[in-house]
Amino acid sequence: MSDLATEDAAPPTTWEQHRVELTAYCYRMLGSSADAEDAVQDTMVRAWRSFDRFEGRSSVRSWLYKIATNVCLTMLDGRKRRARPMDFGQAGSAEAPLDPPTSEISWLEPIPDARVLPTVADPAEVAVSRESVRLAFVAALQHLPARQRAVLILREVLQWKASEVAELLGTTVASVNSALQRARATLAENNLDSPAPVDEMDDDHRALLTRYADAFERYDVAELVTLLHDDAILNMPPFTLWLQGPKEISTFWTGHGIGCAGSRLVPLEANGQPSFGQYRRDPDGDGYFGWAVQVLEIDQGRIRGYTSFLDVETLFPMFGLPLRLDAEGKPVPD
Repeated sequence: MSDLATEDAAPPTTWEQHRVELTAYCYRMLGSSADAEDAVQDTMVRAWRSFDRFEGRSSVRSWLYKIATNVCLTMLDGRKRRARPMDFGQAGSAEAPLDPPTSEISWLEPIPDARVLPTVADPAEVAVSRESVRLAFVAALQHLPARQRAVLILREVLQWKASEVAELLGTTVASVNSALQRARATLAENNLDSPAPVDEMDDDHRALLTRYADAFERYDVAELVTLLHDDAILNMPPFTLWLQGPKEISTFWTGHGIGCAGSRLVPLEANGQPSFGQYRRDPDGDGYFGWAVQVLEIDQGRIRGYTSFLDVETLFPMFGLPLRLDAEGKPVPD
């Protein structure tokens, strides 16, 4: 819920308490973990420079959100939206030649939970935050014009009142309501996701992830397939290829993806979803090299989505992962 009651002007030393929620907001807007960090840093700098003009007519929190929104809208102006392989046509064939990775596309990026999820005792608040940073929802947001995106996030995720959003954007309540209706219609027309419950991390969930990690490290493809939904999706940005269904995914794992045999997995927390850092065995040595950040979407006790993000040099440092492991799985110093 929003907390926009007028408060005494808070000094800059207290603003860090808002960093996590601002990062989550900017990440939903921008679809990029690196861009979200830059946007929040820019927000803090702008707020510090203009603090002497802050008159306390709104809370510091809402004032920071206004600055962050303006920063994000500026960053989005003229940019291509962040995308996933599924945005570029029908599912492919695992037996087709694998096209080279594509760097021209601005790919959706994962983000560590610690940077976007609140450390609070209220399970309901944590659940809402998890739902609204999952990959499918953030990807859906990227299909909306920037201001509609902001309205949808502020109204439906953060639960701000229409009047509060109108004040933040410098517009009218009628305009905010219209933008929200258009945003909802766009998502519905394109069969895109709205915030939806994420499976709770219960004992069955943990058992599934243990089975997955064990089967992947043994590279038991037959076992891995039993963990997939019938409509499971595999994708690997920056490759545009994406696959759907256990048969295609199995064919890929035993074909183009055979280099993953012998990998080691390190559990991560990303986008409110179960995740792993994947290290492939080094063919020229005894250790392992960083290969991907895997983010899994679990639904009704099975894996429905499997995304391997291959931008290791950017993502591994963000998640605090070393780029290499020795033969025993211990970090190798740079």
